[in-house]
Amino acid sequence: MLFHLNHAGLPRIRQETRTLIHLALPMMIAQIAQVATGFVDTVMAGQVGTDDLAAVSLGASVFITVYVTLMGIVTALNPMLSQQFGAGDTDQIGDTARQGIWFALLLGLFGVLLMLAIQPLLRQWLSLPDHVEDMIMLYISGTAIGMPAAMMHRALHAFASSLNRTRPIMIVSIITLLLNIPLNYILIHGLFGLPKMGGAGCGWATGIVMWFNAITLFIYLARNKPLAKYGLTQRFSAPQWQRFPAMLKLGLPIGLSFFVEVSLFSFIALLISSLGTMVVASHQAVLNFSSLIYMIPQSIATALSIRVGQSIGAGDYLGARVISGIGIALGIGAASLTMLLVLGFRSDILAMYSPDPAVIALGSTLMLFAAFYQLTDAMQTVASGALRGYKISTLPMIIHIISFWGLGLGLGIVLGKTDWLMPRLGVHGFWAALVVSLSVAGLALVTYLSRVSRQRLHRQTL
Repeated sequence: MLFHLNHAGLPRIRQETRTLIHLALPMMIAQIAQVATGFVDTVMAGQVGTDDLAAVSLGASVFITVYVTLMGIVTALNPMLSQQFGAGDTDQIGDTARQGIWFALLLGLFGVLLMLAIQPLLRQWLSLPDHVEDMIMLYISGTAIGMPAAMMHRALHAFASSLNRTRPIMIVSIITLLLNIPLNYILIHGLFGLPKMGGAGCGWATGIVMWFNAITLFIYLARNKPLAKYGLTQRFSAPQWQRFPAMLKLGLPIGLSFFVEVSLFSFIALLISSLGTMVVASHQAVLNFSSLIYMIPQSIATALSIRVGQSIGAGDYLGARVISGIGIALGIGAASLTMLLVLGFRSDILAMYSPDPAVIALGSTLMLFAAFYQLTDAMQTVASGALRGYKISTLPMIIHIISFWGLGLGLGIVLGKTDWLMPRLGVHGFWAALVVSLSVAGLALVTYLSRVSRQRLHRQTL
């Protein structure tokens, strides 16, 4: 379970820790900037009204579910490209990345169709005022137009990060966040002759900035001279359809793992919608901030996937095991700090989302649950990233399904909507089940990573 850290020596541990932080920090800033667009949406919609905040909450739940699932499939490019980089296959990297962009474009188009098709079904499920439901559907339509760009951006993200070039991802993401703020304001309030969309304007602003994000990152990478040797833009490649099944085989379990996790939160938002807009708004505010700080372990996981993949590509299985252990320790350390942040400033955090005292009061209690699951959520996230570096994605998906849907959603329904085990807890029951599910997933995935990395090391030495 120590991942051979006791044999690695302090100089090696320090070096790998610095390398991971060097990779993870720009991606963390980039991912926080991307999630912060949701934070900005939530805050700006909340200032307009509780109905607008609830509409953005439910619309964002649908968008995030589709976006994160498809993004997970495209994430298969990370271990593919990082292992090619570790093996020194310079000539293959650009070609794999180009095919990855085609693959991502197809997934993005599928996402557009899915988000448009789901709207009639969503209307049947919801029981909210008509003007709120209309706002939700308009929000979803706006985000749908940016889905192809979002997936192609993720393919470009995989190319740059697998080559240890994470700074351009960070820079472009920050610019995108800054652009999103005035676009939100313009579309929410209907300036310059545009229709006044209210909270739905945030969705259309998101769709626009996703295209800006993808196009700008592509131009940046195309003009980067050190990356020219990998041939991303030096030649054109038509889609090679025979390569897509391998990407889908590795990426689909990753995407399903992401879907199971994010859908857990999205389904909770739908299940509590009958409790009123105040409960939905409180839940969304806590969930949004939790998603923001989740980018810390997520960025460590992405960096760990890259470093493990590079070590595997170079045939260094001991290095892959040691790096996995360092990543787990780094994730737990960072999560400890965020846990203290949430515990100490939860009321102040909620006040940024809404001036409504009822939203702040309920949200502050939900923040306690969010604080408690920081450690185990970091463990499961970082361990999943390391396993992706090994190109292992199926069993982590199964662990996520059992933990998140079986315990998180199933137990949440029992505690929150029934009196089977104890008096009905409402929204608090769902958040208590989240703590249980993330704890089970964290312990299971770290244990599995330890076993896999040890087995691969033993095979190498035989």
